[in-house]
Parts: sequence; structure tokens; C-alpha cells
Amino acid sequence: MNSSTFQSFFENRYDAGRMLAKKLMEYAGKPVVVLGIPNGGVAVALQVALALNAELDVVISRKIPLPMRPEGGFGSITDDGTIILDEELIKKNGITEEQIKQQVNKVKASIRQRAVLYYQDRPPLDVDGKIVIIVDDGLASGYTMRAAIESIKKHHPAQIIAAVPVAPAHAVKDVQKAADKVVACVVSNQSVFFVADSYTHWYDITDSEVLSCLKEWQIRRNGDNIQVPERKRRSA
Repeated sequence: MNSSTFQSFFENRYDAGRMLAKKLMEYAGKPVVVLGIPNGGVAVALQVALALNAELDVVISRKIPLPMRPEGGFGSITDDGTIILDEELIKKNGITEEQIKQQVNKVKASIRQRAVLYYQDRPPLDVDGKIVIIVDDGLASGYTMRAAIESIKKHHPAQIIAAVPVAPAHAVKDVQKAADKVVACVVSNQSVFFVADSYTHWYDITDSEVLSCLKEWQIRRNGDNIQVPERKRRSA
């Protein structure tokens, strides 16, 4: 689906995940591992994994914030140290090697904390020879997804699919160079694009909700009757 005018396409990330899953049904019943990018991508990935009856885990990929302007980023880094940098943006903003090192170290510290929380005492899922679907709640620059893809490539999957509910056309084009395939429900041609604008209810997903998603997958996949805590609906 292409879009040249703004509108909200998804109620929330869980709704987006159900819609995205419909575009991925060709992978149902195959040896698939779905990897959600925390935090927002895990809620989307949960619905995809359940629909495909696939394994679910996380791949931690975080934006490297611009010095003095943390809402922007000049690249991304993953939990295994894979780094993708926007060299053009670095040059344009005059970011020094020392500033890059400082920002990277800050993000690494945050990633270490999340890795302990999400993986706990278990290793990440084995993806060797499997189809890996990496899921986020949307693409902006595409660097977070690209870093995740490069990280997973080291583990020799059979195929890597980048899957998102929404993305701008330029980011899809960039990610296509790294992934075997890109799947998106909505591809925007707008000159100004924000992932959040495509959601009616958008909020920052907490680490607790990420853990709840992973637990829900375990319960529903294993057919357990343990009660899953009800998620509260929040408005944007």
C-alpha cells in the first residue's frame, strides 16, 4: 500500500502487528524466527510470531543520538556491537571521533542493561539456516533496522526479511540493500514523515511491556492457561 497523504493507519502496535502478519502468511509453517526490535517493535513482532506459529525473540538495536540534539541520530548499534553510521550526517554536523566514541559508549551501556533484562540467563535464539523476520514498529531513517540486519547476518540465517507496518520510500530503498526482502503495509512518499503519525494510539512502550509480550508469546505458544496481565490502552 502506498500513501502520499497523511492518515492514521493503525490503532496501536498490536493492531499493526496483526495487519503486518497478513502480509507474511507465506512464511507460516516454515522454520521462522521473528525478532522484534525493542521497545516498540516487540509488540508488533508478537502478533507476527503468533500468526506464523514462529519463534519469537529480540534483537537489540538502538539509535546513536546526535550530540546536543538527542531526538536525532547519526547511526545505530546492536547488542553484539555492530555499528552502522550515517557518514554524510556526521560530516554535515561536524561530529568528531571523540563525540562519536562518547555517544556510542552511552548507547552500549543502555544496551547492556536491556540485554540482561530481556535475555536474562538464556542465550539468544539460534537462527542458523532459518528464515529470520526482523520487525520494528516502523522505519524512519532505517539505520536501526540496517544495524539489526547486519548483526543477524553474522549468524548465517537462510533469509532475512525486514518487516514493518509503515515506512518512507527512501528508507525502504536503503533497507532493501541489506535485507533479502522488505515487507511493509504502508509505504509513504511524503516529504515529511513520522512513524507515530500512522498510529491512533502511540506511546513509549516500557521494558515491562516488552517482557509482557515475550511472556505472552511463551504462554500462548505453549498452550498454557496462565493469565496474562491485561494491557492498558493509552492515548497518543
